[in-house]
Amino acid sequence: MFFIEVILPLSLAKTFTYRISEAEYHFIKKGMRVAVPFGKSKIYTALVLDVHENAPTLYEAKEIHQILDEKPIATEIQIKHWLWIANYYMCGIGDVYRGAFPSGLLLESETIISHKPDVIINDSELSDDEFLIYEALHHQSSLKVQEIVSILNKKNILPTLQKLIARDVIFLEEEIKESYKPKLVRYVKLHSKYESDNGLQELLEVLKSANKQKEIVLTYFQLSASEKKPITVKKLTEASNSTSTTVKALIEKEIFEEYFLQHDRVTFNGEKSEKELQLSEAQETAFTSIKNSLLEKEVCLLHGVTSSGKTEIYIKLIEEYLQTGRQVLYLLPEIALTAQLVSRLRLHFGDKVAVFHSKYSNNERVEVWKQTLENSEKAQIVIGARSALFLPFNDLGLLIVDEEHEQTFKQTDPAPRYHARDAAIVLANFHNAKVVLGSATPSIETYFNAQAGKYGLVTLSQRYKNVRMPEVVLVDLKDKHFRKRMTGHFSDLLIEEIAEALSLGEQVILFQNRRGYSPIIECMTCGHVPHCQQCDVSLTYHKHKNQLRCHYCGYSIAKPTNCHSCSSIDLTTKGFGTEQIEQELISLFPKAKTARMDQDTTRGKFGFEKIIDTFKNREIDILVGTQMLAKGLDFDNVSLVGIMNADNMLHHPDFRAFERSFQMMTQVAGRAGRSEKQGKVVIQTYNPNHNTIQQVTNHNYIGMYKEQLYDRQIYKYPPYFRIIKLTLKHKDYDKLKEGSMWLYQVLSQNLGMPVLGPEEPAISRIRNEYIRTILIKIPQNLHLANTKKTIQKMLNSFEAVAQYRAIKVVVNVDFY
Repeated sequence: MFFIEVILPLSLAKTFTYRISEAEYHFIKKGMRVAVPFGKSKIYTALVLDVHENAPTLYEAKEIHQILDEKPIATEIQIKHWLWIANYYMCGIGDVYRGAFPSGLLLESETIISHKPDVIINDSELSDDEFLIYEALHHQSSLKVQEIVSILNKKNILPTLQKLIARDVIFLEEEIKESYKPKLVRYVKLHSKYESDNGLQELLEVLKSANKQKEIVLTYFQLSASEKKPITVKKLTEASNSTSTTVKALIEKEIFEEYFLQHDRVTFNGEKSEKELQLSEAQETAFTSIKNSLLEKEVCLLHGVTSSGKTEIYIKLIEEYLQTGRQVLYLLPEIALTAQLVSRLRLHFGDKVAVFHSKYSNNERVEVWKQTLENSEKAQIVIGARSALFLPFNDLGLLIVDEEHEQTFKQTDPAPRYHARDAAIVLANFHNAKVVLGSATPSIETYFNAQAGKYGLVTLSQRYKNVRMPEVVLVDLKDKHFRKRMTGHFSDLLIEEIAEALSLGEQVILFQNRRGYSPIIECMTCGHVPHCQQCDVSLTYHKHKNQLRCHYCGYSIAKPTNCHSCSSIDLTTKGFGTEQIEQELISLFPKAKTARMDQDTTRGKFGFEKIIDTFKNREIDILVGTQMLAKGLDFDNVSLVGIMNADNMLHHPDFRAFERSFQMMTQVAGRAGRSEKQGKVVIQTYNPNHNTIQQVTNHNYIGMYKEQLYDRQIYKYPPYFRIIKLTLKHKDYDKLKEGSMWLYQVLSQNLGMPVLGPEEPAISRIRNEYIRTILIKIPQNLHLANTKKTIQKMLNSFEAVAQYRAIKVVVNVDFY
């Protein structure tokens, strides 16, 4: 008996065993995909983990359906890394597999219904619904379940199908589809009989009367003379201003022959520049220090102020690693950044750069996957957001994690809830590769590791070409309101600065960390605020769509004309978002071109690139945006940055609020004055004497780091303690309260460490589910893996209690 161990793309923590034949046993290797039956009638794409001869004890092993690959499509190191992620972040290995694979490589089964040809049945015996299906199957040999649902126009069609199956009229079959299709391009060439000199005479005779066709043939000769490479139908029709039907006629006349070639969907057509990169002295020193530090340590932190030219240093490092023939992975926190960086890297490395992130289509992602697996020329350098970590690298030499402090590197939902920076360091370890972390404002844990000597540390303290750091001006909003010097949300100082920058032809960035027009609409008579029906949040007003939306579940209503509670028409908005700032700018500076960049304006594959390009080409004067703007973008003409309100970040209920505010403000400030002239940053705030704001003004990272460390130690937070956050959700408030209390007591009795909770979070209900959270703080001196095992045991016993089984528990390790 021969068996394979497989992972299924379902949220399950264990692997499953299937039976195979001896021939298959010798053919199948680790990392191939097989289609397997699971449950009553579903077929899934499973990944082979192991081939062995031990029968499962608890169940009868089923046979596999088919083998989908000829050679492994995932590498051994990759699978080892997935197992580490599943173990460390306490999630099912199935979650990791489903999150890692492009869905183009994960097949789902679709149920097909066909009728038995030799059965003759009396129509009068069938009910109306049955007759409709029977009738439809006469017109079409088979139907999908979805199609029958739309024919009968009702959801529950299974009873009807069951009756027909019982009568032996129809049968079901499961069919599996491979969803990735290579892109084929249609080419034409001249038919072989016309290739000699006499042939051409004949050809012109044949086409004497057909002028359009003659024109195409002449264009074909011109193109083939000038280009010396195959000619596509598209190119031929464009060059001769004709249609593909004329080409088709020529193919039918056997003058042209058509053939197809496979093409990559993502191609790079530009020229790579031959210029050598010249590093400044400071960059050169940093570059050498990094190389020396990587000789001794696995990880090196490059702490360089904003605009100090970190990217150039990365490019130099990549050059060195490419010469050794190893692959390079470059991780970025935000898709918005990849657009700018890819063009910079392609100037240096031409088409050795592959890109991988979620705005790419399925087929494009499958292509990058295959190129990485084959270690092809086109994927020597892979740039991507956090998901690029899961690609099947053959021989990884260097990982660069840029802006490593970014919270977007942490995946929140769905599982696996991994942190790309930490997972990257482990992946590098498996490949014996080196890691460079770069940031102007490193996260406190990373800097702590560097100070403790675990990572190397290289500091770059001056900007490129010795441009001065931007000047930071604080505006006290209390004072400005008191002296009536505010216009909307703009202080007189900010308005003057914007006007001055515009008159000099420079660009302005304004930062407001909230989208929409305003977060609250309130009735002035009774104080009623419209809330979401399913979540505990007020609805945000979006003016351009004239509706109120919930940013948690997407529920929306039209903007009310009167109060839903007391019918008064005296409604007012409170607070402000990017939309409102944009409206105020239009009335303050009617001549300036304004645009905004937030989640509402950057939908679609090239949403970011359009806005970033128009801004870079100076078609926009003032850009308003959310935190998308804060990250590593490079615009040389921006002289002024305005932060509309620094306080809403500082007062966030989170132990990292001060650290995050410092990072966010420093990063936004770093967008100013990146070329010759010194830039200016205006921060509007109600408490200008706040420590964190003072630290931003003086560009004092070390001061912030020391102050925060002191607090973290007293209150038991990372880097001194590891935190695991358990989130419990259920629709029934009392059951949730009781269940979370039970779990809390079990945890606090059995773990000798601080367990906090069960707490109601700030937003205690989302999509009609109530939420409670429990925090477990694990001290540094305790063994982490053993503690996790203990916690997992208690979670298993919690699930075994019948009345709590319906409560969802989400485990988030290092949730920060």
